[in-house]
Amino acid sequence: MSNLERDPDATWSATAVAPARRPEIIEAREVPLGGPRAMTVHRTLPSRERTLIGAWCFIDHYGPSPVSETGGMVVPPHPHTGLQTVSWLFSGEIEHRDSVGSHAFVRPGELNLMTAGRGISHSEMSTPASDALHGVQLWVALPSESRSVEPFFETTPSVLAEIDDALVRVFIGSLAGASTEVTTFTELVAAEITLPAAGSVELPLRPEFEHGVLVDAGPVTVSGVEAARTELVFLGQGAESVRLSAGPEPVRVVLIGGVPLGEQILMWWNFVGRSHDEVVDYRSEWQREAGFDASPAAGAAWRRFGDTDHHYEGTPLPAPELPGVRLKPRAR
Repeated sequence: MSNLERDPDATWSATAVAPARRPEIIEAREVPLGGPRAMTVHRTLPSRERTLIGAWCFIDHYGPSPVSETGGMVVPPHPHTGLQTVSWLFSGEIEHRDSVGSHAFVRPGELNLMTAGRGISHSEMSTPASDALHGVQLWVALPSESRSVEPFFETTPSVLAEIDDALVRVFIGSLAGASTEVTTFTELVAAEITLPAAGSVELPLRPEFEHGVLVDAGPVTVSGVEAARTELVFLGQGAESVRLSAGPEPVRVVLIGGVPLGEQILMWWNFVGRSHDEVVDYRSEWQREAGFDASPAAGAAWRRFGDTDHHYEGTPLPAPELPGVRLKPRAR
């Protein structure tokens, strides 16, 4: 999924984070994904409070959105650099195409993981099989030594585990005795966890990780702190477990976590880079390769973002205008 904001903030992050003494609530902001019948997402990362949880740098939570009302998901070809996109659905179906030739369908219970590396472009469309779309789109920042890898795409089923009253679907890393084998470049975990009404679970955590708990259905009490639907609960390093307790309604959350990235990143629009000049170059290359800028450039025969056609009936997504000042760190 693309960040479709027309005036995206620059996000600069350093990951030296002190351990949290108590879970912190991060409230979502609503972001329409463009068009007269825009599907609205709830974004909790990046936020004013926090820009990274481990290497996780972006969380969009959407739905359930009736396709008949919103028009579904229609995201034209658009670029990414320096990150991995993680697509996870609760309901619906999305068709994915990308510039390395991948053609796949995102379905509930299956992980779709796209590694942008030095650069990739892709498109996403909800299919006629979708009455409603409901899920999350997550991004992971790649560390410096891996951020220029060749792009690739993979899909894999999640792994189920039961612990206490919870059903756990692990789709990245290991949790509750369940593990998956997918390509990551820092240590990560991600899982969907459901609880029945009045149910509870105590999940072991790796204390060297930072963690986040995104609430899809609730409310839910997270280690003594009550969180409502769309809110994200941040758990700093040092937590050896997390207790989730449901009230009178069933609960569904997505747990993410990872070791702190340990370096600075600059994120603007769909690019993760390290400097203002680097992001400017990414934007210029995309505008040229997508046909919005016909000016010649050295090495133009090489295409960072590959084939931008994707069998899409329409034009690729143009990059927003850059701000009139150099991209700088944002106050936290």
